Amino acid sequence: MAVFGSGASRSFGGRGPSFGFRFFCYAVLSVVLMFYDQRGGWLDTARYGLQAAIYPLQLAVNSPSAAWRWLKESFATREALQAEVDGLRNQLREQQLITMRQAALQAENATLRKLEGIQPEVIEKRLVGEVISVEVSTLRQRLLVNRGGNSGVYKSQPVVTGEGVIGQVFRTGPFSSEIILITDAEHALPVTVLRSGVRTIALGTGRSTSLELPYVPQNYDVKVGDVLVTSGLGQVFPYGLPVGRVTKVTRDPAEPLAQIQAVPIAQIESDREVLFIWSRPGHPSAPASPQELAVEAKTP
Repeated sequence: MAVFGSGASRSFGGRGPSFGFRFFCYAVLSVVLMFYDQRGGWLDTARYGLQAAIYPLQLAVNSPSAAWRWLKESFATREALQAEVDGLRNQLREQQLITMRQAALQAENATLRKLEGIQPEVIEKRLVGEVISVEVSTLRQRLLVNRGGNSGVYKSQPVVTGEGVIGQVFRTGPFSSEIILITDAEHALPVTVLRSGVRTIALGTGRSTSLELPYVPQNYDVKVGDVLVTSGLGQVFPYGLPVGRVTKVTRDPAEPLAQIQAVPIAQIESDREVLFIWSRPGHPSAPASPQELAVEAKTP
């Protein structure tokens, strides 16, 4: 058995090609391939096909790094865009604030120009005040303004806006004053119907958009749309300052007096600046003094 196995092994090994013969075959094959590659470019064609075949493998190998790089670039781009958007939003807010401030300054300048233009002949001195707080209810219609006794403000001093009369000083402090509005239920203001010259008294109703004229006889010439101005009586307001506009006239034949309602011309709740005024003594439109009122009462 040992002899048989040994002979079989030598016989199987002897049938395989020798190393020298294999080397010769490889060399001949290489020379032939180089010859045909030099003549026809076969290796380039083969290399091109091999590249196409291994491309999916290259893509699979490079995909994790490519995906990571894409994610990094995406997040970096997203962060940059978010930062840019935040910056643009901040700029937009700043521009909106600047625009609103400019609009507020323009409105304030327009209001101040209106205040400065009120009755320049009869008004000797003006003082602009800023409204600190507003109390508008059925019981009280008051303003608190940042001007007081240190600025020369005195009790019962007339106070107006760019549109018309708003009230008068109710009480003063060193640095502020309380203004009772013409719409306060405790306030009464002598007025004149500008068109017909009818004199009467405008009473506050406790509502910031309403005045009443309860003392007008039925036959007096008052119509809807008539403008009411200060009459110069009452020793407070000079003549001719706008007060209100008649909105309703009701005449009941059974009643001796007409029921008349008006709306203030001044923006009671929205004005931010008011004007304290001093009348020029001796001017024809200045408030009538007690002596002048006595003389007028005695005149037949």
